[in-house]
Amino acid sequence: MAALPTFLPRRRFVQGLAAGGIVLGLSPFARAAGLRPDGTNTGSAPVLSGTEFTLDVGVSPVNFTGSPRMATTVNGSLPAPTLRWREGDTVTIRVRNRLKEATSIHWHGIILPFQMDGVPGISFTGIPAGETFTYRFKVQQSGTYWYHSHSGMQEATGVYGAIIIDPAEADPIRVDREYVVQLSDWTDEDPMRVLAKLKTQGDYYNYNQPTAVDFFQDVSRIGVKAAVDKRKMWNEMRMNPTDLADLSASVLTYLMNGTTPAGNWTGLFRPGERLRLRFINGAANTFYDVRIPGLGLTVVQADGVNVEPVTVDEFRFGPGETYDVVVQPKDDAYTVYAQAMDRTGYARGTLASHAGLHAPVPTLDPAEWLTMTDMMGAMDGSTGAMSHAAANQPSMVGMNHGAMPATGASAQVRHARTEYGASADMRVDTPRTNLDDPGIGLRNNGRRVLTLSDLHTLGGAMDPRGAERELELHLTGNMERYAWSFDGVEFGKSTPVHFRYGERVRVILHNDTMMTHPMHLHGMWSELETPSGQFQARRHTIPVQPAQRISFLVTADALGRWAWHCHLMLHMDAGMFREVVVA
Repeated sequence: MAALPTFLPRRRFVQGLAAGGIVLGLSPFARAAGLRPDGTNTGSAPVLSGTEFTLDVGVSPVNFTGSPRMATTVNGSLPAPTLRWREGDTVTIRVRNRLKEATSIHWHGIILPFQMDGVPGISFTGIPAGETFTYRFKVQQSGTYWYHSHSGMQEATGVYGAIIIDPAEADPIRVDREYVVQLSDWTDEDPMRVLAKLKTQGDYYNYNQPTAVDFFQDVSRIGVKAAVDKRKMWNEMRMNPTDLADLSASVLTYLMNGTTPAGNWTGLFRPGERLRLRFINGAANTFYDVRIPGLGLTVVQADGVNVEPVTVDEFRFGPGETYDVVVQPKDDAYTVYAQAMDRTGYARGTLASHAGLHAPVPTLDPAEWLTMTDMMGAMDGSTGAMSHAAANQPSMVGMNHGAMPATGASAQVRHARTEYGASADMRVDTPRTNLDDPGIGLRNNGRRVLTLSDLHTLGGAMDPRGAERELELHLTGNMERYAWSFDGVEFGKSTPVHFRYGERVRVILHNDTMMTHPMHLHGMWSELETPSGQFQARRHTIPVQPAQRISFLVTADALGRWAWHCHLMLHMDAGMFREVVVA
């Protein structure tokens, strides 16, 4: 068990400096929130519009926590400038590398020629120190997207920004004002050192570890024997029931538009206006649960694509995903609240009728333990989610774990390490396929929470054809080694996945781990389908929950070499990455 950092008691986290960010007044987000002449605002980063852009990648001093550090920035801004394009235009972006090492920019979710995709070693060689690379492509879509570095750990150290693409025709989403709300996370530690610590001890940053207090609470709730059996089960499996995120507030400061919780990013409105909030998860390592107490969130777009409007109280999204929501505030101030999935901290801002106002900030929800559903899927052989009671029973059916002894006749143990190798320590035989589960920590919380089953892309599927063939891949990991992979094979040992140009492929992702993975396929749309094979939603990043099996259709209409990976940066770096070749 990792020791709690002495400076960070459980249930508390560093909210950062009120004026944290780029130092010496160089940061655009340090200025007070203001309105553009057309009555809209796209967040706190500077906005660059048109068809010709120059982006300089360099370093800037920052101070989010009281400890000065150097960030990797674009045009001296963190977040990077917001780029505003128009559907149908051809854009030219000159990226000049002012660093001492190579860099790159990937245009996340943008459909373009593979040579412009910006992934070193896959689509191009990268941008060497001191050199310039010119990206040029036609904009074929509209909506909310983003861009980030695909080199080293630069995404975590500041190279990320928003992209807004205005539709060629009138936008059907009518609002009075809009804001980009870009969520991210910052660490004062060298990200490579963070990764090295996880390689040594996978739960190093987890300070929601089971405690003696938790044990005695279990005793009072379920009795001594059941409480002992519960602890014994987790210990025998060498698994952690609170392993929801690799990094916590013990090492991260959570940012909204580059602003700390104490800094309180603010977007202004006039009461009664309809606001469009373009939420972007640009974090390297954090799933966020977003809500605005007192306001319903009408989701109108997912991953840049318009969906049938659905009103919820809360939504979860992982790195790489975007959601556009419409709200209509009546009161003077509302808190925009985004708590980390592991419940160790949050990012927050305010929607206000006047500068300087704020609303109450909710307390963090309690951290919940992973359930049997999260570990084993549909243990009774069904495809749906289990009942809450059944999910918390210490049954072992359906679980294959390399380190787990056979504790009863019903246990199914097939030693994942033998089948997959050292990169996998767990396998789920009976995954669930339901899309209506909001996920751990959001079930039955009294709020209306968005699920994948709520999303319905307007206009249906892009391609009416059914699948010509199926491709199934398992998402695998080993927390003791902090190794992540597809089918137990880390990227460095893998071979490319091949698609035939023009074919329609059903892709099945089977999550054998206890963590949710936001899976991003470059260059092509992923058309999520229901368990019965009906079209659900068009996505570029699909979160796959623990012990879940998800399927989507891909039309291989983009020649070239593409990346496919988990968008949790450390998972990608540790091996959950594949090359896709379309030929």
